Amino acid sequence: MAALGWLTPRRRSATARSVLAGEAAAEAARKSSLEAESAAESAAEAEPEEPEFPVVGDERAAAFFDLDNTVMQGAALFHFGRGLYKRKFFERRELTRFAWQQAWFRLAGVEDPEHMQDARDSALSIVKGHRVSELMSIGEEIYDEYMADRIWPGTRALAQAHLDAGQRVWLVTAAPVETATIIARRLGLTGALGTVAESVDGVYTGRLVGEPLHGPAKAEAVRALAAAEGLDLARCAAYSDSHNDIPMLSLVGHPYAINPDTKLRKHARARDWRLRDYRTGRKAAKVGIPAAAGVGALAGGTAAAVALHRRRR
Repeated sequence: MAALGWLTPRRRSATARSVLAGEAAAEAARKSSLEAESAAESAAEAEPEEPEFPVVGDERAAAFFDLDNTVMQGAALFHFGRGLYKRKFFERRELTRFAWQQAWFRLAGVEDPEHMQDARDSALSIVKGHRVSELMSIGEEIYDEYMADRIWPGTRALAQAHLDAGQRVWLVTAAPVETATIIARRLGLTGALGTVAESVDGVYTGRLVGEPLHGPAKAEAVRALAAAEGLDLARCAAYSDSHNDIPMLSLVGHPYAINPDTKLRKHARARDWRLRDYRTGRKAAKVGIPAAAGVGALAGGTAAAVALHRRRR
């Protein structure tokens, strides 16, 4: 055993060795802790936390919501048409034709000028000669009968979040401006941008003022409202289900695809836009396909046909 003495370290008191080990361990722990804190601070500086959205109290921010299939299941104009049919404003064959025109647009996904003109003319003929006040009163009833139960709770919550943050919230739709205004008021929103129809002395003439508020026209309406209201579009949000609203969504700093059709979903993913889908799995799988007569998922584009707005001489 004496031959192995060279392997044995020189004796040092147990107490001294313990103190040395303890001090070394403490120093190593302290060094490690300081390095971890430094790394965390560097990471925080490099990747700041995303600010809360919507930003509370930001008066230069607002939110813009498409209506059909974004805020409400189906097309507001079709539901409005059902209410008018119930009140014998027109015959069943006209309702069938009207529904098919809306369904055709949704299926085709394109704006054929001749078809769009035909859809607008047939719809406007329904209200021609009626008083604005009459249609407004009926619109209130129709909202309760056909629309109130079709509001998407998820989208409604998004709109409420903006309202709770003190921001203004607008509907932007090709539906009649009066119909859109009724819906906005019932939901407690700020107001609505919608298609405007001509009236003289409070009676509809059967003509539009300009064109339907659809596609690029929505973007122009939002741009004009933002300028008038002093909004910063980079701080605003927009929500829609349709690729036709890409111009509007592209205007704002916070675009959202809600219940998106196939083209919008693809576009949103490519640009890392946020997506929300409040439909059931079965409905989501049928993106862009309306129900049998176009009742459940009609396009907001042709909803412009029956724009109702007062214009004095």
